[in-house]
Parts: sequence; structure tokens; C-alpha cells
Amino acid sequence: MRTLVLGGIRSGKSRWAEDAIANALAPDQPVRYLAAGSLDRADPDWMARIARHRDRRPGHWTTEETGDVARVLQQPPSVPTLVDDLGTWLTGALDRHRGWDGGSVDEPVAQLLRAVRAFESTLMLVSPEVGLTVVPATAAGRRFADELGSLNQRVADLCEQVVLVVAGQPLMIKAPA
Repeated sequence: MRTLVLGGIRSGKSRWAEDAIANALAPDQPVRYLAAGSLDRADPDWMARIARHRDRRPGHWTTEETGDVARVLQQPPSVPTLVDDLGTWLTGALDRHRGWDGGSVDEPVAQLLRAVRAFESTLMLVSPEVGLTVVPATAAGRRFADELGSLNQRVADLCEQVVLVVAGQPLMIKAPA
């Protein structure tokens, strides 16, 4: 089953996704955790956030730091996978494809959607929900919100389950049939 977990910053969406995938599997079943963000050792706050996320994951999970989520999802074997998060992935795609200056992220988004559609194991995708805030004041902020809102909608269409996490509480938006 594919699940999209949405929520605001510090909403508990990552923790909920980690618990949900762990509870859906056998206790010692491996999980591949795809961290879509980059390590920035010059930013101690960012590194502390990453460490907190790592510290709460079971030791038998593997972690891969990657900006190329689609490529990793397409590699065999398909093992239960958690991607955290699509907003960070999109930021990297916008950086790599000059999206902040008018470049297109259509192709990397299409590759990601194909990989999600074809994935043959449990897949949990975490993403920020951007539709609950004011319209950003900058062109880059509006571009990010527009692109992420579109991406979230397209991923939600591919997922059997969509959950919105607010204040640590999950709200089922789309339930499996």
C-alpha cells in the first residue's frame, strides 16, 4: 500500500509515518528510509534535527540520503520504504533544474510519479501541506507552494491512503478501499 502523510512543520507527520510503517510490518522487517534532504554540517540546527530523526528509528532500518528518490525507488528489490520528505526533495529538484529562475521540474516530478506508481512494496511518503498558510510574499515562495501543492495532489491520486497529521493527531483523508 502507498500512503501519503501530510502535515505542517513540527506537526508530527514524520513520527506518525515511522510508527505507521513499523506497525504495519513484522517487528524485525527491514525498512529503507530515504532521507531526501542534504546534510549541511555548517548548520548545527539542521544537523540536530536530522540526528533526532535518526535516533528514533529502529536499528534494523537502513537510511539513504538521496536527492534522487525516483532512482532509488526503481532499484530492486522493492522493500518497505519511507520517504521523508517530498518538500525537501522538491527544493533540491528546483535547485538542480534552475526552477527558482524559471527552469522546469516537470521531468523529475514525472520520474518520481512513475516510480511511486510502479513501486511494489509498502511505501510511505511524507510531505509538508502548503495549502493552509498565506500566499508567500516572494516569487520563490509562491513557486515552491504551487509546485508542492501540485505534487501533493498528484501523489495523493496514486496513493491508496492519505493522512493529514495535525498536532500529532492523524486525520484520514483517503482510506484504502
